[in-house]
Amino acid sequence: MGYQLKMRVWRGDASGGDLGDYEVEVSDGEVVLDALHRLQATQAGDLAIRWNCKAGKCGSCSAEINGRPRLLCMTRLSDFDPAETITVTPMRSYPVIRDLVTDVSYNYEKARELPGIELGPRDADGKRRMMQIDVERGQEFRKCIECFLCQNTCHVTRDHEDNKPAFAGPRFFLRYAELDMHPLDTVDRRDAVRDTAGIGLCNITKCCTEVCPEGIKITDNAIIPMKERVADRKYDPLVWLGNKIGLRNKDNDGRTSV
Repeated sequence: MGYQLKMRVWRGDASGGDLGDYEVEVSDGEVVLDALHRLQATQAGDLAIRWNCKAGKCGSCSAEINGRPRLLCMTRLSDFDPAETITVTPMRSYPVIRDLVTDVSYNYEKARELPGIELGPRDADGKRRMMQIDVERGQEFRKCIECFLCQNTCHVTRDHEDNKPAFAGPRFFLRYAELDMHPLDTVDRRDAVRDTAGIGLCNITKCCTEVCPEGIKITDNAIIPMKERVADRKYDPLVWLGNKIGLRNKDNDGRTSV
C-alpha cells in the first residue's frame, strides 16, 4: 500500500545550500534510500547520493536522518509515522561535495598512519597457529563496513574540527585494537595510538557504539582495552621502573616489550 511521504533533503555543495521540501510516493516495506531513488527519478534528477550494495554491507550510503547518523539503505520508512516529515542531510563531520555526498578522505589519511601487522616466525612445520579464543576475539572487529558513521558522530571532531590532525577516531581505534590483540603480531602500537592517533582525547561516551550498524561494541571491546594498555605503559609505576632500568615486561597477552 502506498502513501505520500513528506521529505526535507539537503541540496547544495561546498559553497552552501539549504533544505528542499518534497513529497514522494512510497510503498510499505521500503527504506529511506528507496524514497530518495524515487525522488531522484521523478523530481530531482540531479540529486547526488552515494550508494552501492543496498544491503547494509558496503557502508556507502551514510547520511543523517532526522539528525541521527544512519545508513539510508537500512533505515525503514516503517520506523517513522507516515505523517512525519523525514529530514535527510549529509554527514556533518565531513566537507560536502554535493547534496548528500561528503568527502570522507580524512579517514583514508588516518588509515595510512596506522602501523600494519608484522607476524613473527612460523612454527617448525612452516605453519602459524592461534588459539580459537583469539580467532573469535578478532571476528567482531572485522565486521566493520567502514561506513564512518562512528567517525561522523564522535564529538571530538564533530564539534571541534581542529582536533582532526591529532585524532584518528573510533573506526581506527577499532583497527588498532584488532591488530594489537592479534596473538601473532609483533608490533607494539601503544605509543602510536597515544601520540599519533590521540586516543587520550576520547572520553568514552559510547556515541560511536550507538550508531554502529554492525552492532560492534567499539567502546567496550576496542577503545577501553587500548586505553588500558596505554595507561599501563605510561602510568604503571612498576612498568615505568622496569623501563628505566632496562627490564623487559610482559603484557597481559604474553608478548614482551621493553
